[in-house]
Amino acid sequence: METLFRVIGKDKKENTETFQTASQILREGGLVAFPTETVYGLGGNALDKQASLKIYAAKGRPSDNPLIIHIADIKELNELCVDIPRTAYLLAEKFWPGPLTLVMKKHKKVPYTTTGGLDTVAVRMPNHPTALRLIKKSGILIAAPSANLSGRPSPTSAAHVLQDLNGRIDMIIGDGEGDIGIESTIVDLTCKIPMILRPGYITKEMLSEVLGQVLIDPAVEQGKQCVEKPRAPGMKYRHYAPKGEMVLVEGADERAVVNKINSLVRDKRLQGVKTGILATERTKGSYRADYVISVGNREDEHVISSRLFDVLRSFDDLGVAYIVSESFPRRNVGYAIMNRLSKAAGGRIININEKKENDDDSNRM
Repeated sequence: METLFRVIGKDKKENTETFQTASQILREGGLVAFPTETVYGLGGNALDKQASLKIYAAKGRPSDNPLIIHIADIKELNELCVDIPRTAYLLAEKFWPGPLTLVMKKHKKVPYTTTGGLDTVAVRMPNHPTALRLIKKSGILIAAPSANLSGRPSPTSAAHVLQDLNGRIDMIIGDGEGDIGIESTIVDLTCKIPMILRPGYITKEMLSEVLGQVLIDPAVEQGKQCVEKPRAPGMKYRHYAPKGEMVLVEGADERAVVNKINSLVRDKRLQGVKTGILATERTKGSYRADYVISVGNREDEHVISSRLFDVLRSFDDLGVAYIVSESFPRRNVGYAIMNRLSKAAGGRIININEKKENDDDSNRM
């Protein structure tokens, strides 16, 4: 199958034809990748069991990993959810359209293939003109996980989608790059106290201003993968991963972190392994590797989140087999950035502070 590729531009007639074609594909049960403010999504009819199965097949995605349904009007919640809590409307008023996904009890018309077998459904309203226009024009509600092969770094450009899914889906709509660059925050509203299942650009602090008490799922807090049926995307399986082996190094002493990263890379280079380092603007000149790529200024979380997946894919393009990344403070959006990096590294984190504490303990024995 040849994938149709269209770019949104200044020509209104061409744009109209693009949306007409994409809408027809979706209504007939096909798949269309499209941009959102977070990452590119792979869309299919959320209420069509076969369309959902096609999404899983195209991505190579485990069938128990639930999909997020994208809507364009808050009234559409009633088509997807039952027993909608007041908290849903409070959050929607504050953050929709935007990078926030709400988990609620599903309506019987939502197929279990879309929810990964769960009695809950994940819903969000994207803040991107192309995404919203496509939902409205097609007249359907669109289930859309990230438009990449399962486990790979999420796509923030149409080029990334082409890399992964060309020939596997019907159409790709290109319209710039994702502004935020990491997936939406997911909040479970079926719990007694709202619980974050996936951190994102909407932080715990921002949610608490609206709801009061908000919890973070213990598995997410501890950086562990869910061992049971996942309640939201990104909880159980390895995600966001480049092709090469990856490890994170964190610690309060920047010089010690730099030295450790250089040591790890030096050992690999002596073995003939092509290496890469994910650095920041301040430290990039301190490293020695085959490739050193800055993800931005450490203080600018927005830039880091928007560039993160693109940098990880760049290492793949360069054929890097071993990647070492700096870590970032686990606060605000940094919490979500570290969630993605930890998943990409398969949980392999070297903590310089812990090593030093253990060495001090040994010296006291």
